[in-house]
Amino acid sequence: MDRRQQKTRKAIFEAFLYLLERKRYDHITVQEIIDEADVGRSTFYAHFETKEMLLEALCTDLLFHVFGENPCAWNGDDGTLSGRLTHILWHVRDSQSNLSAILLSEGSEVFMGYFKQHLRALFEAHLHEFTPDLPRDYLLRQLAGGFAETVKWWVKGRFQEPPEAVAGYFLKLYAGSCQTKEFVL
Repeated sequence: MDRRQQKTRKAIFEAFLYLLERKRYDHITVQEIIDEADVGRSTFYAHFETKEMLLEALCTDLLFHVFGENPCAWNGDDGTLSGRLTHILWHVRDSQSNLSAILLSEGSEVFMGYFKQHLRALFEAHLHEFTPDLPRDYLLRQLAGGFAETVKWWVKGRFQEPPEAVAGYFLKLYAGSCQTKEFVL
């Protein structure tokens, strides 16, 4: 993608985020996005076939920056679940303008669905650290949903706690279902 296309895509993303801060996703029209981004209809459709595809691209872009292409090579990550959760929280805090806007928006439930999918994959990689007597799908759903809500709580609280503490709070909730000492904080 050339610079002009990247600039247009960024303008569309910013316009969409701006609108998400102000109204529900299902009440936003393509025309409003086009007007806010100051692009033509054909330009919008050259980048995204539908509003749903725009949302998916935005979520993918934001989550790529959080989870990265290779989670095993996360900066500062020691390979533990605690380290990976802390890394996610640092990234959310460092890129708070975009993520805060979408997490606190009326349309956050759609983004949270994508976020939980990525979290589920992360927890699945660490599932061996949890007690095996719980149904797998149930445990993964609870872990992903619980951490997503923890992040939302932290963002609403304006990042008053350090990322390490927030990851620790979350892991303390699940300490009884863990097999490893990493979770005992």
